[in-house]
Amino acid sequence: MKKILFIPVLCAILLALGSCSSMRHYTYFQNIDTLDLSASKGLPVTRIMPNDELSIIVKTTNPEVSQPFNLFSGTEANSSTNNNIRGYLVDNEGCINFPVLGRIHVGGLSNSEIEDTISNKLKPYLSRSEKPVVICRLRSFRVTMIGELGSKVIEVPDEKINIVQALAQAGDISMYGKRTNVLLVREDSTGEKHTHRFNMNDARVFNDPYYYLKQNDIVYVQPTKQKTVQSSTGQWTTLWVTVLGWATTVASLVLTILK
Repeated sequence: MKKILFIPVLCAILLALGSCSSMRHYTYFQNIDTLDLSASKGLPVTRIMPNDELSIIVKTTNPEVSQPFNLFSGTEANSSTNNNIRGYLVDNEGCINFPVLGRIHVGGLSNSEIEDTISNKLKPYLSRSEKPVVICRLRSFRVTMIGELGSKVIEVPDEKINIVQALAQAGDISMYGKRTNVLLVREDSTGEKHTHRFNMNDARVFNDPYYYLKQNDIVYVQPTKQKTVQSSTGQWTTLWVTVLGWATTVASLVLTILK
């Protein structure tokens, strides 16, 4: 009788062990309660790169004064930022062609630094009493998400997105995606590609220097071996193989106990 009762108990233990293993595989930030997050302090600064597209608006008290320095009418410039207006394309040397002011180098600068640069260049063209307002925004901040979370290009109008937000916007990693090996591909200002990998099960991702993404980043989630097998043999075949494997293991253990 004891041996008979032992069989369902053994099965329950095996299922519990399998469940615990699955939980560890799918749970994000597992060690966060013991992690020092002080290293995560700080906000990202977006630096302009070649082939970026900028929206730059010059505003003045009198719209007619700022009109020559905008790609559109002075009335539009003094109303609000319009996402449909033409932008300034940064060339391979990191420069843009600005109305009246001509060629301006913006590569490697932040939005605020570009605003200050243009404001200073405007001074000779305006009266001393005029205090122009320059607004610069990056129009082409995009992150590409592919792999086991679907395929999506995320537009980032506020120029700030981290790896967690990007995964969430792409629909999260599927049950067949490797959370411990998320690949990031990043291109620098010279066109050279660099790679970095995230372990999303580890809370140290919050301290990772690559935690905040940059424009044109590519994030790829690799499929697990289970997904690879399923794709080649079919869902039902994989299911039966799994069930048969568990049944064989349990049967072997039972036979060993009954001997």
